[in-house]
Amino acid sequence: MAFDFSLDHFALFALPRRFALDKGGLEAAYRDLQVLYHPDRAAALADADKRLAMQAATRVNEAFQVLKSPLGRARYLLQLAGVDTQEETNTSMPVDFLMQQMAWREQVAETRAAGDVSALEALAQTLQGETRQLELALADCLDVQKDHAGGALLVRKLRFLEKLEQEIGDAIEVLLD
Repeated sequence: MAFDFSLDHFALFALPRRFALDKGGLEAAYRDLQVLYHPDRAAALADADKRLAMQAATRVNEAFQVLKSPLGRARYLLQLAGVDTQEETNTSMPVDFLMQQMAWREQVAETRAAGDVSALEALAQTLQGETRQLELALADCLDVQKDHAGGALLVRKLRFLEKLEQEIGDAIEVLLD
């Protein structure tokens, strides 16, 4: 039941270190590791072994959460490459992207004020398409081009979209209550 805490998240699940990920393979490896390192399996062991089992299970869960999220996975890949995405400090974005963000935010405010849930849902669909496009671009940027600076910019863009999608979800929730 030995657990190698030195493994990165990809190695832990025996997956290649890439953005494009076999989600089925990740989930299957996660289930296998969950069974193998579940703390209940260590119930009869000494306290130190119980703690190690709990730490291993926690590490498996944390790694899974990071890798199953495209944004988390991209951040993690960049971190492994020694690249800081600077999400909190670098807010510079291409002008066209910022203009689109402003237009979407105005649309959210207007449709929320009008109580138009269907327009908010349509905007959410549009953003999901934009998010998929950014994820495809991230796969190309990180896996093919090995462009870490470009990947960091795409992560910041994806984070913008994630925040906007959350705002839309919150607006819909308020209107439906």
